[in-house]
Amino acid sequence: MTTETGLRERKKQQTRQRIQDCAIELFAESGFDKVPVAAIARAADVSEATVFNYFPTKEDLVYEGMEAFEHALIAAVHDRADGVPVLTAFRDFVLQPRGALAGSDPAGIERVATVARLAADSPALQGRERQTFDRFTQALAELIAAERGVRPDDPEAWVVANALMGVNRAMKASVHRQALAGQSGKRIAKDVLALGRRALDLLEDGLGA
Repeated sequence: MTTETGLRERKKQQTRQRIQDCAIELFAESGFDKVPVAAIARAADVSEATVFNYFPTKEDLVYEGMEAFEHALIAAVHDRADGVPVLTAFRDFVLQPRGALAGSDPAGIERVATVARLAADSPALQGRERQTFDRFTQALAELIAAERGVRPDDPEAWVVANALMGVNRAMKASVHRQALAGQSGKRIAKDVLALGRRALDLLEDGLGA
């Protein structure tokens, strides 16, 4: 039974990856806004319903990785050990290379550059990115407020959350700029992590988080 379950999960993951790979390829060729989900389904040899089963929105095909990163970031802050400041947990998470920045595969960086180009040309993707950052900034602010025993809209909690997520956004923007410029993953990781360290050092004394 365990073997059968494992096989099903692998097949699901393969289907998910095939759908996403086909979508990114079509988006790169024609632009995100011009590719219908029906075309993605045909290219991946699945139904439109199957595409939506794996990716509830068209934007998810591009930003699923970003969503996963932000969820993991909030979880890392939430699950930190007793006595560990919010800023420390945030720092430890964002300064850990992940994905394309954790290896030396040029294909990974090219994928990052492709996503950056798609976002630059698509109002829909730009809007989704803003919504994602706003949603997770709110989640972080509410987490900080709950830990401090204050209202969810507490101004200090929102200041801390916005400052920290501002570093996150700056690091992501830098990754995209350097990927578009053709920099290697190793070089991007070095530069972006240095940027993150400087920004968080700048915030640390003032935030006291």
